Amino acid sequence: MAANEFALSDLAARLLGTDATLATSLRDILTAALQELIEAELTSTIRAEHGERSPERVTQRNGHRPKLISTPAGDVEVAIPKLRQGSFFPELLEPRRRIDRALWAVIMTAYITGTSTRKVDDLVRALGCDSGVSKSTVSRICTQIDADVAVLRTRRLDRMASSVSMSAIRRTRSSGVSSSPASSTAVSAASSSSSPTLTPVW
Repeated sequence: MAANEFALSDLAARLLGTDATLATSLRDILTAALQELIEAELTSTIRAEHGERSPERVTQRNGHRPKLISTPAGDVEVAIPKLRQGSFFPELLEPRRRIDRALWAVIMTAYITGTSTRKVDDLVRALGCDSGVSKSTVSRICTQIDADVAVLRTRRLDRMASSVSMSAIRRTRSSGVSSSPASSTAVSAASSSSSPTLTPVW
């Protein structure tokens, strides 16, 4: 795992460990995004949107069945579409793909940095061209993630823990050699005032 990905993962674990409400909210965002990707893959497979009349349609939707899957955010339940003829299981849920990890990285990048834009290409590559999910669909889902996460980023901090520590990666260059020494930052949440704030403590 790259150094910056490790730092992101470490920070995510620390944040979620101190705020159960945040953990639940981010898990819900992950579940919704996974479901959208599943539906997008199904649309590509049967060649028709939900309710769309198309001569290219190969079969029809026939409800859903629940499935519990393990993700970096914990176990989540998604709905696997059923078909009138044949069967369907999303390629994106295959263990070799681990799309949940790529999607979780998108969500946590959005939460920590404010935007998931840079992760769109990573998610497209993880999905693979055979999934049938277009880059425009991934971009739309990431845009919605940014909007949902923005609500969490601007929420009041009254119930947050008194402090949250995080790891960061700072790239330096010395004698023509690039390196990534780790540095640590502690962020203190002042909860006693009427307008809680985050104060960096180095």
